[in-house]
Amino acid sequence: METDGHSSSLSSLLKKGNASSGAAAIGNIGIAIIKGIAAFVTGSGTMFASTMHSIADAVNQGFVYVGSILSEREPTKRFPTGFGRLINIFCMVAVIVVSIMAYETIKEGVHLIQHPTVSHGFWLNFVVLLISLAIDGYVLIKAMKEIVRETRATTKGAGLVRAAFQNVKRAAPPTRLVFYEDLVATTGALLAMIAVVVTSFSNFAILDGVTTILIGLLMIGVAFRVGYDNMVGLIGVAAPLDVERKIADIILSDPDVTDINKMRIIQEGRFYHVEGYIELRKGLTLAVADDIKFRVRDKLLADPDIADVTLGIIEDNGVIDWNPAVQQV
Repeated sequence: METDGHSSSLSSLLKKGNASSGAAAIGNIGIAIIKGIAAFVTGSGTMFASTMHSIADAVNQGFVYVGSILSEREPTKRFPTGFGRLINIFCMVAVIVVSIMAYETIKEGVHLIQHPTVSHGFWLNFVVLLISLAIDGYVLIKAMKEIVRETRATTKGAGLVRAAFQNVKRAAPPTRLVFYEDLVATTGALLAMIAVVVTSFSNFAILDGVTTILIGLLMIGVAFRVGYDNMVGLIGVAAPLDVERKIADIILSDPDVTDINKMRIIQEGRFYHVEGYIELRKGLTLAVADDIKFRVRDKLLADPDIADVTLGIIEDNGVIDWNPAVQQV
């Protein structure tokens, strides 16, 4: 019975992990293996760069998947606000891995420009890159769907791509990392295919090194983007304006709430912590005012993205204090 209970708890824990990073880690392990074999057999520098990128992606996304599981742990007495920022730490470590792989890739590209080599095995390289493009494209679409799901954006069919780009900043840190990395991976696979075709049917061997450097630079771009996002998350960042407005609308929808005196919403991982003072209509007893406060709090906590709510109550002061645009400044 204990074994069944343990396996059940392990299964439920794994389900809490970020689906995009888990799928991406598995996909990139397979891609890295077949790319590595192809790079060794054909001697293609572009394939080597693409292999390094896939290894970096597999390590990162596996690491981030573990971090996303740990960040879902319930708050404790010692850590009352929970473990949401753990995922930012894991993502920062992932950035270091990407940066190291990018450096090695660019170094190999410079070497190939200085000493061009003729690769062989065109069809092996082409088929491997085609498989890579299909897998990375699938993971990228999955990450886009995850962004739409997490941000509760409404979209249909072809609007998925636009919705993903519009809402990516509001998605969970691991989902953002998978999105950016697989966007670069898909682009890198296309560049690599172009380089393989051109170098196989022409004497322009230097393109192998140039493409390798381009892939390395794309990896650096991902490292900076993800690094910045997670640095901001570790410091503690205010919720986006549309999230703030949504929360304000929930509060102000209560018939007994006349205004929001002050409110602060901190984003931690993919969760929000709400603190504020709400103004209630005049003439209420303390007992009734308390009931209203708890009613508003419960409405906010019904949102799965809100981790905790702390509200204070004051009597309406006759002045409109709440202005979302001013509050964000």
